[in-house]
Amino acid sequence: MSEVADRYRRLSAAFTDTVAAVPPDRWDAPSPCAGWDARDVLRHVVESHGQFLGLVGRSLPELPSVDEDPLAAWSGAREAVQSCLDDPALAGTEYQGKFGRSTFEQAVDGFLSFDQVVHRWDLARAAGLDERIDPEEIARITAFANRMGDVLQNSGACGPAIEPPEGADDQTRLLMALGRRP
Repeated sequence: MSEVADRYRRLSAAFTDTVAAVPPDRWDAPSPCAGWDARDVLRHVVESHGQFLGLVGRSLPELPSVDEDPLAAWSGAREAVQSCLDDPALAGTEYQGKFGRSTFEQAVDGFLSFDQVVHRWDLARAAGLDERIDPEEIARITAFANRMGDVLQNSGACGPAIEPPEGADDQTRLLMALGRRP
């Protein structure tokens, strides 16, 4: 297995744990993403997985809707992407994207891994769950966000950066740079 496939497996396990822990009455709770509730956040993550599968000529399998069964919808999307990452030929499939030539594996590692970390926090915040982000992931996501520059805000993927308070920890600085108020 590749480092990316292993990282995706680890991040998706943490995301799965959070999805599974959301109490049924919290799926309609507002999230830190303006205008989205917790269910909308999950719907976005599942749909994004489908978009990335399209890069290798795949699509999401038949899944229950996020409204019917959030955990099953997420699990199906996660399994579809993981199986592509575990196949070296599919993982290395190249495509021409907005940011130039890339591979499925590189795209997943950048964007879907970013979503699994940041949107796991969004779900946890909406549901009142543990919001801690692994320090290693904070460093990796911070580096990714720095490489992306203003693209994350200009594309609407994140809100405008917010100035963190003096002495803020790394997680708070990252989240505020992504337009979130921890």
